[in-house]
Amino acid sequence: MTSQLMQDPRPIYELTVKDEKGNDVSVGEYRGKVLLIVNVASKCGLTNSNYTELNQLYERYKDKGLEVLAFPCNQFGEEEPGTNDQIKEFVCTRFKSEFPIFNKIEVNGEKAAPLYEFLKTGKWEMFKDDIQWNFAKFLVDQNGVIINRYYPTTSPLTIEGDIKKLLGIS
Repeated sequence: MTSQLMQDPRPIYELTVKDEKGNDVSVGEYRGKVLLIVNVASKCGLTNSNYTELNQLYERYKDKGLEVLAFPCNQFGEEEPGTNDQIKEFVCTRFKSEFPIFNKIEVNGEKAAPLYEFLKTGKWEMFKDDIQWNFAKFLVDQNGVIINRYYPTTSPLTIEGDIKKLLGIS
């Protein structure tokens, strides 16, 4: 975990993303919630553990103000090759996930989604600008400030303490 050092954060709530059907969704719809934003993949070695633990966190804290926002990405080892419908079917059938699965995006390079360009703007010390692999995680507070960035190998359950702190749960 590493804290982002931002003096004048741009409002994440002004950004728009696309849902799995390609419809615009304002990130502002999540204002006042703690967000765990994750780039996901269905065929990654980290898939089973991450989806299982993301589901556990979502079930525990969704009624207390947590939202998990999952963004499929095929940039790492082509581990998310399916269509949006195939991805949603896989995640909802195999993992019974209830958190939103958004449109497949790119997180690095010239075609990187604006949300990920925004997320990567912090001074992340040990991280470089680019996302390293599937299941990189960003924790955003209720005011839209990016609080932490976590490596892809970071277990979602190890983030639980940080989530509870932001939700005011002891």
